[in-house]
Amino acid sequence: MDFSSLRILVIDNGGQWTHREYRMLRDLGADVSVVPNTSPVERIMEADGLVLSGGSPSVYRERERLGLLSKYIDAFRKPILGICVGHQFIAEHFGGRTGRGSGGEYGRAYIQVYEAKGVLDGLPSRFIAWESHSDEVKELPPGFELLAGSEECRVEAMMSIERPIFGLQFHPEVEDTEHGREIFINFLREVERWK
Repeated sequence: MDFSSLRILVIDNGGQWTHREYRMLRDLGADVSVVPNTSPVERIMEADGLVLSGGSPSVYRERERLGLLSKYIDAFRKPILGICVGHQFIAEHFGGRTGRGSGGEYGRAYIQVYEAKGVLDGLPSRFIAWESHSDEVKELPPGFELLAGSEECRVEAMMSIERPIFGLQFHPEVEDTEHGREIFINFLREVERWK
């Protein structure tokens, strides 16, 4: 596995674990940088893949704090991985709906994989992941496929049917998440395919 030719930008939405996303991708050999979500679109277009980080803003209450994510998604035709609020933003951008979860998820959750493909390719049907969210995707956007859920959150993972866009509600960059490294490897393999 040599991912050194892949240029990945982690779009910083103020997440507490953005640096972990950076480190995971760097440790896998990718050429990775963290940039603010207000970076010029031209800068974003230089990348081979984007990671939309987690963060504290609510997609439906504080959209202005999520900068230029809509413009990035519309302009960028290569692989995109949204994590936590990045995942929620992707859902709303494509016509899904987010909202307050029934109780939120913090700490350990059991992820049930319905479709082991995309960034979940090769993963077992059930694994432990680390969560930190009160909002969640309530309604899957048109043109997206549900890949995984949990007892508290129906949409833990999704992917676009037409474009290489993936969303995860849980945090694969956190050590407590099983198979997090494999998820990032799968994303980098998607980036290779689209380069």
